[in-house]
Amino acid sequence: MTLKIIPNADLEREISTDADLSLWKSLGDDPAFEIRFLPMRKKLVVIYVAATDEPLDPKFYINRGYGFREKDTVSLPEGHRFVITADIGSAGSICALRADPASFPTTFQFAAKSFASKKSAEAYIATLLEPDGRTKRVDLGKLPQYWMKLPRLRFGRRAASLTVQYADASYGLASALERAPISATAGAWLSVVVPVYNAPPRYLDDLVKSFEEQGETGTELILSDDGSTSPETRQWYQSRQSKDDIRFVLNERNGGIAAATNAGLSQARGQWIAFLDHDDVIAPHAFKLIRHTLEQNPGANFLYTDELVVDDILKPTGVMLKPAYDSVLLTGVNYINHFSIYRHDRLRKIGYLRMGYDGSQDYDLLLRYLEGIPEESILHLPYPAYWWRRNGKTFSRKFMEAATTNARKALVERFERLKQTIAVEGALTTTLHRIIFEAPHAWPKISIVIPSKNNFDLISRILGDLFEKTDYPHFEVLVIDNGSTDQPVLDLYERYRRSEPRFSATITPEAFNFSRSVNRGLSAATGEHYLILNNDVEVIEADWLKEMVSCLAYDRTGIVGAKLLFPNDKMQHAGVVIGFGGLAGHWYMNKPKEFGGPMNRLHVRNTMTCVTGAVMLISGDCLRKIGLFDEENFGVAYNDVDYCLRAHKAGYRIVWTPFACLYHHESLSRGSDKSGERKKRFEQEKQNLRRLHATQGFIDRALNPTYSRDKSDPRIVVPTRLYIPSMP
Repeated sequence: MTLKIIPNADLEREISTDADLSLWKSLGDDPAFEIRFLPMRKKLVVIYVAATDEPLDPKFYINRGYGFREKDTVSLPEGHRFVITADIGSAGSICALRADPASFPTTFQFAAKSFASKKSAEAYIATLLEPDGRTKRVDLGKLPQYWMKLPRLRFGRRAASLTVQYADASYGLASALERAPISATAGAWLSVVVPVYNAPPRYLDDLVKSFEEQGETGTELILSDDGSTSPETRQWYQSRQSKDDIRFVLNERNGGIAAATNAGLSQARGQWIAFLDHDDVIAPHAFKLIRHTLEQNPGANFLYTDELVVDDILKPTGVMLKPAYDSVLLTGVNYINHFSIYRHDRLRKIGYLRMGYDGSQDYDLLLRYLEGIPEESILHLPYPAYWWRRNGKTFSRKFMEAATTNARKALVERFERLKQTIAVEGALTTTLHRIIFEAPHAWPKISIVIPSKNNFDLISRILGDLFEKTDYPHFEVLVIDNGSTDQPVLDLYERYRRSEPRFSATITPEAFNFSRSVNRGLSAATGEHYLILNNDVEVIEADWLKEMVSCLAYDRTGIVGAKLLFPNDKMQHAGVVIGFGGLAGHWYMNKPKEFGGPMNRLHVRNTMTCVTGAVMLISGDCLRKIGLFDEENFGVAYNDVDYCLRAHKAGYRIVWTPFACLYHHESLSRGSDKSGERKKRFEQEKQNLRRLHATQGFIDRALNPTYSRDKSDPRIVVPTRLYIPSMP
């Protein structure tokens, strides 16, 4: 046998439907197959994964010569059927690939076969494809074949061990926080409301125990039962009595999560409200940190925390590390979720939870609650204060289609209240959201500024892409050339001058200074908004510019950036994080183009502190206030970072969108900055960035402070201190 499929302990074979395809049942949150092959083997592997019920979220571990590492994973967007191909080579010392079909208990079909030729592999794939076209084909490409170091036999939950280290360190730091005296306020300061329906008694025991172990006076736990029919759940209530700080609200009939929660809220006495699912628990020291943060920030209106993901027996399996508040990201995914702390008086004012939003009632509440609140009063406490028991049994996972529909209904109503007409479509992960703003009656004129010199292949391609492959109706193109001498380039300019009234090219022989070229173009532009565009960019989809301009509809937006890919379809730009390497850098560079990142953030729009100047849209208002690019300090490098930071400090929003995706043949037009005068200039511009913007200590709101800042693919760093947020 060429391939050997080895399931881990979280998998159980249900049925072998034929010689190759089997039905499997996942018993936990980490089902995984190790696919082993011989040193001499057939070069192509085809893997088939198909859901029998809810969508799957497969992940693959690529051994790049160092074993299975979390940093070398490829995560796929949710779907029902997948055909994955990989070229493992016909020989090599790396003899395994790991496949994780799902991250939750479910059932699915799985098969893996190897083939000596592409023709035979494609013939097999043809038998797997369904007529409905819903099977997703993914090519992992050519995989490494040889070890870079001697392998250690370690297969299983490597990520969980780091998660445990992170959680243990966080809770240890919190335990040392000095307990402040309770503020002199009558009654409870915090009510935790839990809707309950047919909860297993051990879940309720875990929940109550986690509340009691907080040891915080002035708190109460309210279990609001939604007409449970389970004898075990009803017996659990009968075996316990309500206490002053743990109370039961027993509703006679089943009215749904929103009704049960509202019944609990009607009995709540706390100034602040938190919500908890009946199968989840409160992390150690959570109340102490939450109260400390709120007392340090008396003007706060809302607080949310990070989450530890645990399995059915509360063993850590992952962590949800969130960014600071981002209203744009929130329109794509409810990344806030748990633990959320609301002011009770504002909840009363907006009328608590609404019926008719089953599966997304918390999202609807969040959107309504946060509407109109100053963003600086919305705090993120980067502490895993909530343990989310991820077992695949929550309402929204079991009824994902209805939950997604209700989430989009809540989004449409949210924008209607802001007098904006929108539609909502699926994002790159189909259960997430893409806001489609109503097209304007007349699209604003965009001035596209392209610094360039020589390089006929590059400039001819981008000009052709703009005039022939871009569907935006109203733009001008200004090529700012610092001294082309290639006759084909000069002839190209002349042809466009004669044939295209929207085109101009200005040639000024001078040393390359990107900022100066951009400024020449901006000064000559006549558009309402301005697009800085490198000449080594290639258009993929016609609507890319409409998407970027549409993003200006988000409040305060002054700059918009695009998703950029290297020619090999690896990620080049998904936003720039300030502080990487003490300066600034792209995050998740060289990841597969489908890579979703933490919480699938890279599948929806985000607010960033910085985006690359290779494809950068600047609003007219932003340009008028911020001014031109800095020619003196950032002639070649970091000019985009400087400009974005100036805009950020002035209060403008910077949006990155994955729905405008282009190729970027990075720096082909000017070469490397690693030698001679170029290196000297580059080092000086680094120093200028540190001096003007203090990037060494900059805490970028787009990145959770628990992540490292030493490389593009940030890793979890075991904390050595607590991060307590503060209002400006």
